[in-house]
Parts: sequence; C-alpha cells; structure tokens
Amino acid sequence: MRVLLPDLPEFHALSGHDEHSVPGVELDFYSQEHVPSGEAEGAVLWLARGDTREKLLRTPGLKWVLTLTAGIDHVKPHLPQGVALFNANRLHDRAVAVHVAALMLAAMRGLHRFRDAQEEGRWTSTRTPNDSGLHTLDGQRVVIWGYGHIGRILEGLLAPFGVQVDGIRSATPDHQRDGLLSRADWVVLLLPSTPETRGIVNAEVLGKLKPGAWLANAGRGNLIVTDDLLAALDSGQLGGAALDVTDPEPLPESHPLWARKNVIITPHIASTTTDLVARGASLTRDFLLTLQQGQEPEGRVTDGQQY
Repeated sequence: MRVLLPDLPEFHALSGHDEHSVPGVELDFYSQEHVPSGEAEGAVLWLARGDTREKLLRTPGLKWVLTLTAGIDHVKPHLPQGVALFNANRLHDRAVAVHVAALMLAAMRGLHRFRDAQEEGRWTSTRTPNDSGLHTLDGQRVVIWGYGHIGRILEGLLAPFGVQVDGIRSATPDHQRDGLLSRADWVVLLLPSTPETRGIVNAEVLGKLKPGAWLANAGRGNLIVTDDLLAALDSGQLGGAALDVTDPEPLPESHPLWARKNVIITPHIASTTTDLVARGASLTRDFLLTLQQGQEPEGRVTDGQQY
C-alpha cells in the first residue's frame, strides 16, 4: 500500500524503524510545490490547498482520503466518485472548546481592552464597579448552536463557572431555537458551513437575541451576515462578538470589524496547538495500522454528511 503524506518531520517519522513507524506501508511525501507522481491507495490531507489538493485527489488508484483539518467542506465537493473520505474532527475538538471558553472569559473581564491600554502604556481604571463593564460568567445562559462533541467539551469547561448551557441541534424546531436565543447571554456558533447554514445568523436572527447578548463564532465565518453583525454591534443589540472566523477571511486590514472595541478577533487559530502536527501524525499512524489489520478506521464520511 502506497500512501501520500505531508512533507513534515512528524510524518517522516512514520517511515522510520521505531515504535512510531508503520511497517509494510510505502510512504511518499508531498508539499505545496510538489506532489509525487504514480499510483497511491491513499492520501492524507494537511493544509493542502488549490492545485496541490486537486493533484492529490487526482492521484491514480486513489481509494481513500483522510483529511486532518477541521471540516470537510474544502474536500468533499472535489472528491472523485468512489473515493472514501475520512475526517479527523476530534483531533481539533478540545482545543477549539478551550479557545472558545478563553474568548468568553476574555470578553467578560475586558482583557482585550486592558491589552490595548498596555500597548499604549496607559493605566486604566474605573471610578466605580458599576461603570467598569466587567462581568463574570456566573449565572449566565449560554446557547451552543451546533451542539456536538465540541459543544459537550465546552459545556464541561464552563460548568465550574455556574453557567446554564442549552444546545441547538439540526433537529431543534425553529420555535424552540428562537426561544433559547431570546434568553441567551451568549450564543456560541459551532456550525459547519453548508448550504443550510450559510448566512443563518442574519438581521432577523440577531434581532431575536436578548439586547446586549454576546456572540461567539468558532464554526465558519460565513455563518454570519457580516453587515448585519456590524449593524447589531452599532445599535447595541449585541453587547459584543468574539470571532475566530470571519467573512471575508482573512479579514482585510481596512475592514470595520477591526475598529470595534467590543469585538475580539483571532485569526482562525482555535484548533492550533504546538503539538497539533504531532497528534495528527499519531492519528495517521493509528489510521494506517487499522487499515493494515483489515478493519475500517473511524471517521468515514457518509454520502449525505456535510461536515
């Protein structure tokens, strides 16, 4: 079995002769500049974009693809018929949940404002606690829209802060969803990008939120209609937003979201950790060993599955 892997040291270790290797599998390595020719049974995608991704997916003899990035919306539409697709979403889940919790805590404690003041060398204080704009999460209602594995981890992380968590799933009726949104202090978006979810958070939905509620997005930027988000921030309908993803992305330097004092933006790095590549290589090793044993690995994407 020949498999194409990312040209990274952590993946090269799989071709060694120690406990990290995968004996009996021919491994070859691709980069953004070079994709090896010839037949291969499988390909592991890691930040393979544009022409590189297209070349990998057109590999002769390809039977399966394992994508190590979060989501499948960048792969599935381009997948040749008959090629099995596997995802590794759980590789990213805990880091994403931790990042969302961090954004929420930073927003409530005004850490973004104090960081700005630090860079300016300015000591900021308030005359009374009442005008501080500082809060805790104690007693707040958090609605997780797209409640799955990440949502369950996030709920566990937030539990010590005394929040009440409600989940919205695809099967949640609209009237129940709207009721939850109207009572939420925080709405956390963990949805994938699908034809049904693109632009789902628009002026109508934002208008149903409790005035002053906060919105967090670690799903996909195009879940939110950005112009409607800006309007809700300017009117005070939204208390603020904590965004790891935006639309457009990357966010242009001149974009008005940057200037909003009640917005925290991180550059689509919720799943990033220093050991992410090593964990991806370890997952790949387990995946290949499972295949060698004649078993099907976890994470196979079904025909109707969009994420």
